[in-house]
Amino acid sequence: MATGPVKARGWGHARRAADSTAVSAAARAGFVARGVIYVLIGVLSLRIAFSDGGGKQADRGGAIAEIAEKPFGTVLLWLLGTALAGMALWRLSEAAFGQAGPDGKKASKRAMAAGRFVFYGFVSYSVLSYAAGDKGSGSSDKNSQDVTAKALDWPGGQWIVAVAGIAVVAAGGWIAVRAIMHKFHEHLKMFEMSKKARKAINFLGMFGGASRGIVFAVAGVFAVAAAVQHEPGKAKGMDDTLRSFTGTPAGPWLLALIAVGLAAFGAFSWANARWRKV
Repeated sequence: MATGPVKARGWGHARRAADSTAVSAAARAGFVARGVIYVLIGVLSLRIAFSDGGGKQADRGGAIAEIAEKPFGTVLLWLLGTALAGMALWRLSEAAFGQAGPDGKKASKRAMAAGRFVFYGFVSYSVLSYAAGDKGSGSSDKNSQDVTAKALDWPGGQWIVAVAGIAVVAAGGWIAVRAIMHKFHEHLKMFEMSKKARKAINFLGMFGGASRGIVFAVAGVFAVAAAVQHEPGKAKGMDDTLRSFTGTPAGPWLLALIAVGLAAFGAFSWANARWRKV
């Protein structure tokens, strides 16, 4: 007979835990960690734009390897992975209880939060695994090609890969358009910022978000090409996607622009750590 009240109390405790200072701190630490990764990807991309990049990959794996080479690199990776786990925990709380804001409990937003929980959980696991000594995750390019090859071998595999590629293109476009329209304002405490801070964050959020969206969209186009031509090698991870910009008429300058944009998104993530509504 007491099952209902007990469940209600348990749910209330969970809700209060999700609203706790600890979860808020975990989310902010996660934004700091995300910013570190994107700034490093931007720096690595700049190296590639005007040289061979020293054999480094301009993706999450390359950023992790770059940190690992620094003094106390392993300790930094443990901190980074733990912070990203905090980001995943916060996204899980959003999926369970809704986001901050008047429409934060909409099913669509909670579903997106659940997807982000899975993504950041995987990223956290990959960073912590690297810190623990597992260096065998491979590049984003090889992983993308391996997954594409397996998917193409399934019944209807070409359609599956094509639809996935189109979805990534759409997601990239959505990210870029929202950034250009300054939709990130709804998630930030804009009223707490100085005039200079608002101008800086508007620029970082628009430029950084648009650059990130473009990279996603172009990666999706390569996935669609892999499906249409039934060639897994056409699929590209972040590293090869970024390198592909040097093959345009703008040459390395377009990659340099995107690289600065990705670094700007990293800085924007740090601004989120300070002013995000969580």
